Amino acid sequence: MKVNVEVDCTPDEARRFLGLPDVTPLNEAYVENLKKAMSGATSIEQMQELVKSFAPMGQFGMALFQNILDGSTVFAESAGVKKKG
Repeated sequence: MKVNVEVDCTPDEARRFLGLPDVTPLNEAYVENLKKAMSGATSIEQMQELVKSFAPMGQFGMALFQNILDGSTVFAESAGVKKKG
């Protein structure tokens, strides 16, 4: 037997349904601080240092995040969830 369920909701509704915290104010403050810091950068070297300081764990953090996304895709596929497209 195969059952398909479609859920039509906003990201905010999905976040609340899953019990995740609202990090909108934190994200807005992060973006605002990044904009202020980048407006003061006058060279490529300064820009690179800023990016390093704003990206926790640098490339390792990005690789870890990518692995988490890949793992969730594999899990979804093994559970029978298919991508639209």
